[in-house]
Amino acid sequence: MGSTDRPASRRSGSALAGAWTQATSSFRRDRSQSGAESYDHEQQKSKAKPIVMTVAGVALFAGGLGIGSAVASDPTSSDEYVALASAKADVEEDYESLQGDYDTMSSGLQDRHTELQKREDEVAAAEKALEEREGDVEEAEGAVKEREDAVSGTEQKKAENTIREGTWTVGVDIAPGTYRSTDDVGSSCYWAILTSGTNGDDIIANDIPGGGRPTVTLAEGQDFETKRCGTWDLQ
Repeated sequence: MGSTDRPASRRSGSALAGAWTQATSSFRRDRSQSGAESYDHEQQKSKAKPIVMTVAGVALFAGGLGIGSAVASDPTSSDEYVALASAKADVEEDYESLQGDYDTMSSGLQDRHTELQKREDEVAAAEKALEEREGDVEEAEGAVKEREDAVSGTEQKKAENTIREGTWTVGVDIAPGTYRSTDDVGSSCYWAILTSGTNGDDIIANDIPGGGRPTVTLAEGQDFETKRCGTWDLQ
């Protein structure tokens, strides 16, 4: 824009100089034609007035050109500047809108993160409680198994020390010792102690008690036969 201002200034200066030269030449020509130096003051004023007015007009015209050039050289008044300023305002408005959206999303994400962390803590606490319960269950199962084993062992031991109906060899099928009938026997109960290996021909003792809870003592080398007496328990 500076290159445009300089030619305009030169044109206005040239116009002013031309007008001044023309006015002074006219004045001098009038003085030489009259050849008299006795012009009164009023005639000189009447001659000078148009010249002054002409010079003032030229000066005003040149000043107007200078002012117009100065206005034209102001960057803030150009269309490009106005367009850029408008675009800048639009960008700033978009930035503020995006910043607001970002702040909203960031706040939402923070709330979700807090809620997720809370749920993770709850899940961790539930898992810990479940592990503790599983430990308690394992302990209870262990205790139950011990009881079952104890009961099973007791039952096994009791079974080993119980005589049922049939003929049994002491020291092989049943342990030696004193046995007593588990319940009261009936009148049809019969028991016999036999010498082992005699096929029942050598009876050491036998009885038909007819009632009550009879007792027998057995030793190795003997067989014990029981019929309709129920079971006998080692004492």
